[in-house]
Amino acid sequence: MKRRVPLIVACVLAAILVSSCLPGDGRNTSANPAGFLSGFWHGIVAPVSLVVQIFKPTIRVYEVANTGFWYDLGFWLAIGGGAGGGCAAAGRRKRYRA
Repeated sequence: MKRRVPLIVACVLAAILVSSCLPGDGRNTSANPAGFLSGFWHGIVAPVSLVVQIFKPTIRVYEVANTGFWYDLGFWLAIGGGAGGGCAAAGRRKRYRA
């Protein structure tokens, strides 16, 4: 039980930290669009954004006010890295000869 309390506190703090930088939170405007690093971050937190969007409709998975190609590149690198890394590792099997 003593080990679970710090883990729960860390998870709650991580959730608060992640939710403070979600797309659609009003930080980015057409005068100050989201760039590559914002796109990368938004790709990492996309699953969290999807869940939060149920309760707060202003939060989006993808930032509308962005720089275009560079934002898209960062976003898709993060999305692809998260999905591709696990899939690539799962497909490797070692074969042992008897």
